[in-house]
Order: sequence, then structure tokens, then C-alpha cells
Amino acid sequence: MARRVATLATCNLNQWSLDFSGNLERIKHSIDEARKHRAAYRGGPELEITGYGCEDHFLERDTVQHAWECLKDLIQTGYTDDIVCDVGMPIRYGECLYNCRVVMLNRRILLIRPKMSLANDDNYREKRYFTAWQEGRLAWDYHLPSLLHGVCEFHSCPFGDAALFFKDASLGFEICEELYTPNSQVNRLRLAGVEIISNGSGSLHEVKKLNTRLEHIQQASKNWGGVYLYANQKGCDGGDLNYDGGTCIVKNGSMVAQASQFGLDDVEVIAAHVDLDDVHSGRSCSFRDQSAAATVINKIYVDFNLCHSGCSGLRVSPEFEPRINDPEEELIQGPACWLWDYLRRSGASGYLLPLSGGADSAATATIVGAMCQKVVEACVQGNKRVEHEARRIGGYQSNEQISDAKEFAHRIFATIYQATENSSMHTRRRAAALAKEIGSYHVDVNIDLAVRAVVKVFSAFSKIVPRFQARGGTMREDLALQNIQARLRMVVGFSFSQLLPWFRGTNGFLLVLASANVDETLRGYMTKYDCSSGDINPIGSFNKADVHRVLKWGSVCLGYTSLSDVLSAAPTAELRPIMDGIPEQVDEAEMKMTYAELQVYGKLRRLERCGPVSMFQKLMNKWSDRLSPVQIAEKVKSFFTYYAINRHKTTTLTPAYHAAGYAVDDRRCDHRPFLYNTAWTWQFQQIDEMTHAEVEP
Repeated sequence: MARRVATLATCNLNQWSLDFSGNLERIKHSIDEARKHRAAYRGGPELEITGYGCEDHFLERDTVQHAWECLKDLIQTGYTDDIVCDVGMPIRYGECLYNCRVVMLNRRILLIRPKMSLANDDNYREKRYFTAWQEGRLAWDYHLPSLLHGVCEFHSCPFGDAALFFKDASLGFEICEELYTPNSQVNRLRLAGVEIISNGSGSLHEVKKLNTRLEHIQQASKNWGGVYLYANQKGCDGGDLNYDGGTCIVKNGSMVAQASQFGLDDVEVIAAHVDLDDVHSGRSCSFRDQSAAATVINKIYVDFNLCHSGCSGLRVSPEFEPRINDPEEELIQGPACWLWDYLRRSGASGYLLPLSGGADSAATATIVGAMCQKVVEACVQGNKRVEHEARRIGGYQSNEQISDAKEFAHRIFATIYQATENSSMHTRRRAAALAKEIGSYHVDVNIDLAVRAVVKVFSAFSKIVPRFQARGGTMREDLALQNIQARLRMVVGFSFSQLLPWFRGTNGFLLVLASANVDETLRGYMTKYDCSSGDINPIGSFNKADVHRVLKWGSVCLGYTSLSDVLSAAPTAELRPIMDGIPEQVDEAEMKMTYAELQVYGKLRRLERCGPVSMFQKLMNKWSDRLSPVQIAEKVKSFFTYYAINRHKTTTLTPAYHAAGYAVDDRRCDHRPFLYNTAWTWQFQQIDEMTHAEVEP
């Protein structure tokens, strides 16, 4: 008896918001690859025609119009002939805009399936642009725009919640967020007998998020039986988010095809030969009982075979264990891919990093080094697109080979150590050693002349000279002198980013990398407009523990052995003079809180949505075995006081790679005031009352 074997394809696509020509080209490439696999169905990422990150451009009618134009091109040029193509785009119906899947075959649109559960928290703002479709609702006569009338076989199509039933198989849909909702569409579709479910997604990278994603996919597929295809965007589509791919095909809970989580290919198509009869054999008696009583779903019947005919010689795709990166590798590979996309799409000729010899800038340099290694590895393996872009950015001649990551780094990456009288030989040596291992063009300059010039300008006006506290000055003078050094490093860094290419006889300009971590930003332990400012920041949502993990992984896996010296050094700003009897300027001592504590505060504030009082209550459970109620209260009040005082600094943050859920980016991820009553009178009074209640017998 012949088995029902279908070849199904899905993909990672590196789309770019509003790059309609490029996005269409990549979609076509993915369809071509699906055909090579003999696939009868091709699924793609969410909003792949426009790019997911268009944001307020979704409110422009031009965006929707251009999406329809791209769809017309797909159909008109034959890309939907004899293959079921499922693409994502925004579509206006009445007065509402919907996030949709458009399923096509030959010259016909089989179904427009709008999203029913919108992502609307943290970095997602879908309700700002889109309307959620109601479950079960189906409009049978959605009138297609006139530009499709000479292209499509019919001028209307079904629009809404439905599944497709082919002659030999059935296909249903989820869109991104619907996978994670309590009332998942998987349950309804499987109980209605749907065998294949395809999910087009725009899921951003956070460390270990892929684990959660795969757990949902595998569990749903295992519980109900069936084939689940997951497509995702990848790379930087124009903002601070990175989409991490992870496309996969799962059958009855087991992986049968999986794409990379991080990679430099713009188009990555995977396919699997799946036996659909295995789906039904895995469904239990209780499943069949519930299926008989389930709500009827909308069905659209299609005169087309998804399965192969006479496929006795076709081997079913084998099952295997999913490939999941270690968190340390995610922390490096994700930002490395993001940096490459940003560089190749920005028109810049490289990056410049103020390299201090400390942990944060060393971690940033490590990520750039990893980027260089990935690019060169892709060139060596024959990736022509990556090689073309590497040649353009690096200024290679046609006869020059790209085979050495250090040599490539020397062309596109500059590091600058900016010394003052307060800098130590230890940090200077660490910066130089790491720059040599990575291969960056390293500059060592002294900026005391610029510092003295700024101080002299003020002194000429005031007739007084500010001094460090160690030399008899006040704390106000001390802080001002520290900030002058810090801000001048930003000014010098940006100046060198423009002038170094001219000095070296190369073209273009360099993008300045910032390197502030999320813990110090949360506490406000940074100077406004210092080296925490730049064009982009690869580690802006890394906590200090993440930074250390990057350094350890880079030391072992990337060959940057000098990072071990950076790891063993105490974090210090080196903005004050070192004098006898004056303690060294150590970060944690100055902040009056540890990095480990800041990580706890950040997660409670952002992820568990704690104010001062609820944070105190949670920390009483967490820390009461080692701290008294009074000590915990003081720590909570200290954190919220400094947080409130320094919150305004987050309104000037450099766009930062998003890798963690408790980022403090005021623009989009963390919408809170930046002017607070820093006394927290009402809240702190309650904490005091709770503290006294804990202390008194």
C-alpha cells in the first residue's frame, strides 16, 4: 500500500525593513531552493515582504501597496506555479490592517489568513499597527486589489480563520505569537484532523529563547501528533533587534529538519520528506473521542496533491536531537551576526572601539573579532555574497584572497586606547594585547592635552582651578574632572572614526561602538555622553555575568588568550589619580552595590514588574538567610534612589543589541518616566514599616 509522503520546505530569511526589491529577491531564491528539494509547499517568515521591523511605516498606505506589488510579481513571474507558496505581508481589510499569511497556488490565492493573537509586550508593538482577527470568522469574498486582476485567476479569495484540505493532506496555520497563547490554534486544528501546521514567525533573539521555542513546538507536535513547520526571520532588519532564525520541521515531537540559529546566509531553506500516515498512527483513542466532539473549523478544499505519487523510492527524513547553542555562544554569535548586517547595510567601512583594557570594551572587541572570523570562514567556504560584501567593505583588490581573520580585522576594525595621567600600564598592556590577537588597527593616544584645555577654559572664566578630592578638592570638583575625561574620550573616538580612514588612505567612515553593560546603565554608573555613547552598542543588554561569560568563551573558543588577564582584573574607571592612602577606584565599591545584586534588581524591576515595596518583599524571601531586614531595606532603597536619580541617562542610550528581557532602553523596550521623586516617600515609608515589623519581636 502506497504511503502518503510529502516534501515540505520552510526557511530562514534575512529580510530588511522596506527593502522591497531585496526582500522579493530573497523570497524568490527561497522558492527556487524549495523546488530543488521537490517540495510541494514553501512556508516563510512573518511579514517577510515588508520586513517585520517597519514599525510606524506599517501605518503608511505605501507600505501595503508595495507589498501587493511584490505579491503580483511573485505570481506573474511563475513562482507560485505548481507549488503552494505561503508568504507574510500586511493587508488592509475595511478600516483595519491585518498581519497576514497569503497562501497561493498557480495563479490563485487560496487563502488570506490574518493573525489572531498579536504580540504586544516588551519590544513588540503589534497592536499599534494591526488588528487581531476573530477566531472562527471567515469572509469568503475578499476582493483583491485591481493590480492583481489581470494576474490572478479569480478576483476574490477567502479571508480569515480556515485550513486548507488538499486531495491527500491538510494544512493549517499559526502566526508567531499564536504558538505561545493558552488557547493555541494547534489544539483546534489537530482535533479537526489537520496534519500539517505552518508557523511564519518574526521571533527576536534573547539568550535561551530558542530553547523555549523548541519546547513549545515539540510538545504541541508530540501531544497531538502531526507535522509542524516553523519559519523565522534572521539578522538585523534595521533596528536593535536580531532575529535568530532557528527554522525547523518537527514530526510527532521529533526534529526532522533544522536550520542554523546564527549564520551569514541571507536565505537558508530546509525541507523534509514526511510520512503523513505516521501522524494518524500516533493519535490516541482519547484524541479521537475529543476530535469527534470538537468545534467544526472552516475548511477550504483544494484540487491539488501535496504528497508524491509513486514515491516508493523516496526516503523519509530521519529524526535527530535538536541542535542548541550554549548561552555563551549565543551571547557572542548573535551580536556578531547583527554587527555584520549593520555594517554591510550601513555603508560604513568598519568599526571603531574605544578599548580601555577593561571587561566591557574587551567583550565588545571579542564580539567584533568573532564577526571577523565568521565572515572569513564564510568566504573560505565559498559564500560568494559574503565575499562580495567583505571585499567591498575591506577594500580588497580582485587578486587578493580573504582567508585571514586577523588581516580582515585590521582592515575594518580600529581600536583606540585613550590614556590620561590616571591610566595604568596594566590597562594599556591589556588593550594592546587583545588588539594584537584580534588583529585590529590599534591606536594608543594620550588625551591629557585635551583635558587640560577644557579645564583651562573653565578656569579662564572662573579664576579658580577644580581639583580632585585626593588633592584637596570637593566631590563636585572630583566628579566634574572625571566626567571631562570620560566625555572627551567619546569626542576623540568620534573624531578618529572619521579621520582614521583618511589617515590610512582608505575610503569611508567608521561606526563607533559603545560598550556600556545593562547593570551599570540600570544603576546610572556611567557618564552621560561618555564611551557608553556611540553609534551602536553590542553589549547594551548584557549584565556583568554575561560579559564575563563572553570573555571566558572568547578566551577558549576564539583563541584570544589575553582575555584571561582582563577577567582577573578588578573593574575600575581609572578617572582619579592614584595616591598613597587613597583606595583604588573600584566599580563595585563606588556603586555601593555588587554586579550580582544589580542583576537581581534588574530582573525583579523589569521582568517581575516590582516596585520598591514588592521588591523588598521578594528579597526578604531570597536574602533573609544572610541579611537582616534593615540591610535588605537599605539595599532596596539605595538601588531605587540611584535608579531614579540616573534614569534620565537612559533617554540618551546608544541603540543596543537586545539579548535580555530586562534591558533599559527608554526608546522602545522600557517605557517609564525619567524624572522621578527620588525620595520614593510613600513606598519607602511602607518598607520602613515592614522592616520594623520584621525586626520587632
